[in-house]
Amino acid sequence: MRTNNANGRGGRASVSAQPFQIRGRFITAIAIRLGNEDFDAAFYEALDEQLRQAPQLLLDAPLILDLGMVPGLTETAALRGLVDQLRGRDLQVFGVQNVSDPQAEVAAELGLIPVTIGRDIPAEKAGNGGRRKIDKLLPPDNKLITTPVRSGQVIFAERGDLTVVGSVSSGAELIASGNIHVYGTLRGRAIAGAHGNESARIFCLRQEAELLAIAGVYRTSESIGDTLRGQSLQVFLKDEGLHLEALT
Repeated sequence: MRTNNANGRGGRASVSAQPFQIRGRFITAIAIRLGNEDFDAAFYEALDEQLRQAPQLLLDAPLILDLGMVPGLTETAALRGLVDQLRGRDLQVFGVQNVSDPQAEVAAELGLIPVTIGRDIPAEKAGNGGRRKIDKLLPPDNKLITTPVRSGQVIFAERGDLTVVGSVSSGAELIASGNIHVYGTLRGRAIAGAHGNESARIFCLRQEAELLAIAGVYRTSESIGDTLRGQSLQVFLKDEGLHLEALT
């Protein structure tokens, strides 16, 4: 009897390994919402100041340019100059959002892709004619941590809320697509609404955070100040700004 021996010399494996796999991935990206088209010295001075305040948030992070407030930015040279300046500061610009058709064409010339941000949806296999069918949204997957979070640790709740029963050390990072609850002292960084959920909130019993962010809008310890330091509070978005409110 003749057998197929995959391990023998000259044998042939009965099942060949796939050369690659296509998988859906959630990406936490930072968006820069441009307020005007004047990319002058004052613009870059303000940007450099933000980088000094929160280098850990911006450097080497995937970056998107939000062009929704600058519909007149349709010149290739102007956008290229901005992108070159950002990349020269080690900012990893890869896409644009809220763009018009002319802006999308200009972005494509620069290798930037249009990005839609907001809801978490699974990547499904292509159907007939190449159309993708999305059967259902992925269910929430909340995460509970019952030990202190040490410096250097990164905890990510990709599809839900993140709750920490304990304190969070300086240099630690909490990231959640939903809300963040810290039943202890928050000394590190907390980033809620990581996929663009603007209704997400951050709650903590004692606030000493290095950075607080919701849906890409953030404040560092310097801009938070000392008024609410050491207090129990909630953090939320209001009028496109990050607000801190003491819990009584």
